Amino acid sequence: MRPRSLGEVVGQEHLIGPGKVLRRALEDGALHSMILWGPPGTGKTTLARLVADVAGARFVSFSAVLSGVKEIRQVTAEAETERALRGRRTILFVDEIHRFNKAQQDAFLPHVEKGTIVLIGATTENPSFEVNAALLSRCRVYVLKLLGEDDLTRILTRALEDKERGLGATGGAADADALRLIARLVDGDARSALNILELAVALHGTGVTEAAIREAAQKKALLYDKAGEEHYNLISALHKSLRDSDPDGALYWLGRMLEAGEDPLYVARRLVRFASEDVGNADPVALSLTLAAKDAYDFLGSPEGELALAQATLYLALAPKSNAAYVAFNEVKRDVHDRPSEPVPLHLRNAPTRLMQDLGYGAGYQYAHDAPDALVDQEHLPESLRARRYYRPADRGLEAELARRLEAWRRTRARLKNPP
Repeated sequence: MRPRSLGEVVGQEHLIGPGKVLRRALEDGALHSMILWGPPGTGKTTLARLVADVAGARFVSFSAVLSGVKEIRQVTAEAETERALRGRRTILFVDEIHRFNKAQQDAFLPHVEKGTIVLIGATTENPSFEVNAALLSRCRVYVLKLLGEDDLTRILTRALEDKERGLGATGGAADADALRLIARLVDGDARSALNILELAVALHGTGVTEAAIREAAQKKALLYDKAGEEHYNLISALHKSLRDSDPDGALYWLGRMLEAGEDPLYVARRLVRFASEDVGNADPVALSLTLAAKDAYDFLGSPEGELALAQATLYLALAPKSNAAYVAFNEVKRDVHDRPSEPVPLHLRNAPTRLMQDLGYGAGYQYAHDAPDALVDQEHLPESLRARRYYRPADRGLEAELARRLEAWRRTRARLKNPP
């Protein structure tokens, strides 16, 4: 059912609709190297083939998984011969181009630069992370979008009706609700949609219903890559929903990640980090609870242990927020990195030997428990950092009480420095 012309393509109107950028370039004969970036099943390979058809170019498919630099040299040599003898350009289509290493990607550069080949790379990963900057600068990046429910329903209906390439000759039929269900289950992936429909027709023939589709699908095919951009997109959505105190949004993104197969212990680690970074001392219980949720998952496993992660997620979302500890520690690390390593002030050093005592170790140290309210006028930072104030508690949750204590401590120290 792969489209044989631009007119048969469903979706991607922003690229190949009348007057749109890619269609206009093709109709004007402006053949150029490009990267097609989009989720699975959105038409990257189809578009590459149609670019070659419209341009009358030779099409060579190349797998980043199975091929290396030796094969690149062979293909480019053939492309030079084809152009010299027949005046025909070669489009080299590289599926999963993000799987090539730097040396393999660099091997394309001179041939793309000279115009020996027109490179079309397809990737599901963000090319700014996965494709060398030098190669990326020589290609235009076109972003393909997920196919909508209406687009997918059109594709499925066409497959049912087409007697030459589709399922029309089998007599297979499905009601509109069944087709809509497929479109909802596949997350914009036309290939998955057609696979589910084909299996459902094979199992049930003319009586494809919603129940038949669920049997064929078994499980929703969620768009996710545990090592790719979508992984970071979803964890970012979870983190920001928690920070914005939205329990519903946070719980949804948690569910999305777990259902897609994310390691629950990875999620637990992110929740523990959030408890320190974004809740902090505004609610110190949050850290204990998220650690307990991690232990509960370790003990119960899936699916029972996932409820503990959901409980911790809801608690974190509704907890008072403070990043004061996070900010303070980052400032400390910056000072430690950027400033000289100053010696510990003498009065803060222990003096276990006579020599150390003679050198002034521990001289002038004030034992806090001997002072009223255990408060003394004593410096604890190196000389050059005496004025630094790293910790600035938020006026939220339990940290508001810490803020009051800190202010009282500073007032007492000021009074001890300058007695009335």
